Amino acid sequence: MTTASPPPLPVPSRGVSLSASSSLLPVDRTLAVVLVVLLIAAAGVAAYARLADENERYSRSIVYAGVRAAVQLAVVSTLIGWVVKHQAALLAFVALMYGVASWTAGRRITKNATWRWAAVPVGAGALPVVVLLLLTGLLPLNGIALIPVAGILIGGGLTATVLGGRRALEELSLRAGEVEAAMALGFTDREARMEIARPAASGALVPGLDQTRTVGLVTLPGAFVGVLLGGASPVTAGAVQLFVLIALLAVQALSVAVTLELVARGVITRAVPGAAVP
Repeated sequence: MTTASPPPLPVPSRGVSLSASSSLLPVDRTLAVVLVVLLIAAAGVAAYARLADENERYSRSIVYAGVRAAVQLAVVSTLIGWVVKHQAALLAFVALMYGVASWTAGRRITKNATWRWAAVPVGAGALPVVVLLLLTGLLPLNGIALIPVAGILIGGGLTATVLGGRRALEELSLRAGEVEAAMALGFTDREARMEIARPAASGALVPGLDQTRTVGLVTLPGAFVGVLLGGASPVTAGAVQLFVLIALLAVQALSVAVTLELVARGVITRAVPGAAVP
């Protein structure tokens, strides 16, 4: 007995496609000017409010991030048509996304050599979900669908790893005395750190939970809008968005759990070489 494959997404007619395209932002000089104004405004507000941490001023980071995003999207937009036609290039592009996400997460969490371990929670969250989708046939190995779906899931693992790792390490630094007290009471190093870091790291799940709880009531996320503009029915668009949100919850839960474990075991630290792990 064979199992019927899931029906493909509806292909919009030429008229629908033109209508959808006309509803998008026009790519012209006006758009460029508005983007520049918004970027300057964001950087100006960050500068006026002196938004910063111990490592960077966010006014400069906002400008850098905006310019970098423009360059990267220009390059990707140029290459994407060729990449999706070659399976090796497609898989290499996904691997590149994973590598960049791991590097970004690691350097956001810590500046010492343990940043490399951030690749573990990013991959532990995204890889099982991508493999599951490929094995079930919901996500084809060939074609353009793999890149955005893998990108969304890897991005979710990146965000969860950064938030969970930073908050866990900050909490351990601030409450180092409580860690030592727990160890004096008979807790192991891992158990003591876990008790202190777990509540803080768990907060990394809050953005994803709030987005899922309020979808359709507060926001209509990108997957819903994109599929709808592509000509699919509202029901199909809603199903795709639900899939994205649930998959992201799974990815983020896995990434936070693995990040917490690595921090609790002293694998990811902010200690300088030769210093004791907090």
